[in-house]
Amino acid sequence: MQRESQPVLISSLVLFEFRQSLRLQAFRFSKDRTQGFSKMKANRMLEALQANIVGGLLLIPPLEDWAKVHSLAEGLSLQYTIQGGYRSFDVLHVATAIHLKAGRFITFDKHQAGLAKAANLYVQP
Repeated sequence: MQRESQPVLISSLVLFEFRQSLRLQAFRFSKDRTQGFSKMKANRMLEALQANIVGGLLLIPPLEDWAKVHSLAEGLSLQYTIQGGYRSFDVLHVATAIHLKAGRFITFDKHQAGLAKAANLYVQP
């Protein structure tokens, strides 16, 4: 991702999923060194993430109405999942962005980007 001139807003859901994925990769590596990456590398990435939060490069807006996000997610699921096969977290990420009135949606997942576009979010290329 290119360096942003202003802070990037990330939801607490994105933060959790990213941290969880790093820990899972460290677990995989501990079981099979051909998969994932070391706990030391995961910890370095977690430290870099925290430094970006503390340094103001990443901002986590408060999200106090998870019931509204879940309601939006249910609507997205009803409208798009049978045709598009979207996963729960993809639907929750898009619903969170809609709830937060995100100006843009950043993802490296083409499938998730399709849902975001269908939901009328601007997906940053």
